[in-house]
Amino acid sequence: MNHEILEFAPEVLDALASGAPVVALESNLITHGLDYPANLRTALAVESAVRAGGAVPATICLDRGRIRIGMTETEIERFATGQDIPKASSRDLPVLLARGGPGATTIAATLVAADLAGIPFLASAGIGGVHRGAETSMDVSSDLIQFTRSRAAVVCAGAKKILDLRLTMEFLETHNVPIIGYRSDDFPAFYCVSSGLPVPQRLDDPALVAAAVEYHWALGNHSSVLVTSPTREQDAIDGTEVDAAIAEATAAAERDGVRGQAITKYLMKAIDRATAGRSAAANQAVVISTAELAGQLATAHAEHRWQRRPLTAGAAR
Repeated sequence: MNHEILEFAPEVLDALASGAPVVALESNLITHGLDYPANLRTALAVESAVRAGGAVPATICLDRGRIRIGMTETEIERFATGQDIPKASSRDLPVLLARGGPGATTIAATLVAADLAGIPFLASAGIGGVHRGAETSMDVSSDLIQFTRSRAAVVCAGAKKILDLRLTMEFLETHNVPIIGYRSDDFPAFYCVSSGLPVPQRLDDPALVAAAVEYHWALGNHSSVLVTSPTREQDAIDGTEVDAAIAEATAAAERDGVRGQAITKYLMKAIDRATAGRSAAANQAVVISTAELAGQLATAHAEHRWQRRPLTAGAAR
């Protein structure tokens, strides 16, 4: 652990020292995902969901030249009400740390922090991926690149439906990032239950997920494992309805010249308008349910590590 860069909340540090389960959480949801006060309510609900799953939440951000591993409720509220807090992807970390100001971590930056801090599990509602039209735009989320470089088991509800999900899965396959469907044969699409694409592997037992994660790293891989689980049926939005909204919003974005980092937020807000706000509610529901599952799987993983710990001389006697 690099204590010159990392600043730990006491609860998180104690949990890591004792081998208790910890789940890393991105702070970008607070500053760029939802509007106030829904962002504050959701961030606190996500932390509560991780605790309900049996783990300690570690919401990650940048502040005062450090990567903060675990935010207090006061700090979460400051980010929720703050203005112009920059989004921090992994490529932005050096400059934002040098400037010493605040920064809200994306999945990619949270992966970097979790790996440095020794946190093996991370929860996210939906990962970034290959954008539609990437064959000409080369627009590929840095989340995917970071999966190939950082050790973490990323528990999510697949990827956002605004992406090219087939190419997203092809990228992960090419880079040997395991995708495990937890109790589901389908690759989910954020707040849609299924993308229509099958997952390469399915596991139904948390203990097997924990073992698979450990085997991936024991084989010498310094990369992530993706564990997907669909949102609950009662919280989901029909995929056909979302596809129609995406098609209309994509045409509008092209007309308005919206590109790069701005496109995701533009499309998500357009879908929210088209669904009369139901997609925002579905967004909040899936991030909470995914966080609870991540807590459960992190707990199973901590138990797996404990059971397989090397015997000390005293224990052997």
